[in-house]
Amino acid sequence: MVDRSFGQFCGLARALELIGERWALLVVRDLVLGPKRYTELQRTLPKIPSSILSARLNELEDAGVVRRRVLAELDAGVVYELTEYGNELEPVILQLGLWGARSLGDPAPDQVFTLDSAILSLHTTFRPDAAIGVRVGYELRYGPFTVHALVDDGTLQVAEGPCPEPDLVIELCGSIKPLLSKEIGATEAVRSGLVRVEGDVELLSRFTELFHIPPAPVRLEKTLAVR
Repeated sequence: MVDRSFGQFCGLARALELIGERWALLVVRDLVLGPKRYTELQRTLPKIPSSILSARLNELEDAGVVRRRVLAELDAGVVYELTEYGNELEPVILQLGLWGARSLGDPAPDQVFTLDSAILSLHTTFRPDAAIGVRVGYELRYGPFTVHALVDDGTLQVAEGPCPEPDLVIELCGSIKPLLSKEIGATEAVRSGLVRVEGDVELLSRFTELFHIPPAPVRLEKTLAVR
């Protein structure tokens, strides 16, 4: 057995020993929204080799982060789900996702954007303080799938599918990141074709207040002294 210990008596080191292997946190990410079958995880993580997925699930089970459960339905399928201990990672996942989103560029042709990523991105970027006293329903169409976000006085509910009575429908024709990071304004986003909307465009401006990615970090370049 490979020794993955960092040899340090440190909580962060221990956390990385448990969930720091390649793909492990993405497996946890995809289980944050609920239990999944093995085949569902393969769909949400299309580039992970089957052998690696099996290994990560086994390691996360051994660590007490993930457990298997047999469904009570007729098909009696097996699903993987987070344990109570594993569910404690949700705020960590959301905060880490927001931190990483600040450095996102344009999506590469081979990069996928999944339904789970769309749902989690809304939870990640949601600002409860900006939503106090606000009640609004958004429907977001991301090409092959649709999600809806219901904001109700500082709380957020996000789910797959159309919004029953949307206040604004947002159809995305590109990455939503420039809009959420305010690299582009709501009016310009519509004018440029980045998004199409059905409803009051002012609610698109409100959307960028409710869901926001902080500005990208400033990159400091080292100045090399010439000798």
